[in-house]
Amino acid sequence: MLQKNSKFQIRTMAKVSVGGVQINYEEAGSGPHAVLLMPGAIGSALSDFGPQLASLAGSQLKLVAWDPPGYGQSRPPSRTFPPSFFRDDALAAADLMKTLGHDQYSVLGWSDGGNSAVILAALRPQSVTKLVIWGANAYVSEKDIQLYEAVRDIDQWSERMRAPLVKLYGEQYFRDTWNAWVDGISALQHAENGICRAEAAQVRCPTLLLHGAKDAMVPEEHPEYFAKHIPDVRLHVFPEGKHNLHLRYPAEFNKLATEFLTSQ
Repeated sequence: MLQKNSKFQIRTMAKVSVGGVQINYEEAGSGPHAVLLMPGAIGSALSDFGPQLASLAGSQLKLVAWDPPGYGQSRPPSRTFPPSFFRDDALAAADLMKTLGHDQYSVLGWSDGGNSAVILAALRPQSVTKLVIWGANAYVSEKDIQLYEAVRDIDQWSERMRAPLVKLYGEQYFRDTWNAWVDGISALQHAENGICRAEAAQVRCPTLLLHGAKDAMVPEEHPEYFAKHIPDVRLHVFPEGKHNLHLRYPAEFNKLATEFLTSQ
């Protein structure tokens, strides 16, 4: 177990066995309200939630940011994308929180993590008290597949986007895993439930739905779907926000999340 001081609080990095996999996670904050942070595709706790781990937690919240199996430092195993991969991540996350002793907690989910967060909230209503999602989608459309194919070739990515993932994974693992992700999520286009259509309607906890109006990866039909089908939801749009709005506008994001999570 490693500890380091940030400007705001002590952060702890550790691993714990969940379902036979050594899951890497980072904790920040000392508050009574536990909050699970679920990263996006091929993401990790550190790559996806740096500004949140640095300043969101404090004395009110205790953050638990994890690397899903096959991502970040939760390797081996190598990452795979069967039709159930979003549900698999949701169940693994629930097992992680149970292992860490958190019977009730809120969930923040970005992109793929948002999809799995919706499923987790639906499957564990007794555990998930509040939900914050952004960059998520409940199904896969033909337009979505076109967007995924447009970014399949990592050689066409900007160096700013490529470099951290190459450093984390090595180029070959990154390339192979990203290609597998594009194939895996595209295969859900014709699934009856899409990604989480049924689960969206089953979410019972208060939900904060965020969207970047300039998100090039998630067309606005997706937040519109969640806003219509999640029973207790409110939508907040970042007019200049893109897919990574929590990284581009961390102060505004953290303020919104804190107010929502700590309100009665």
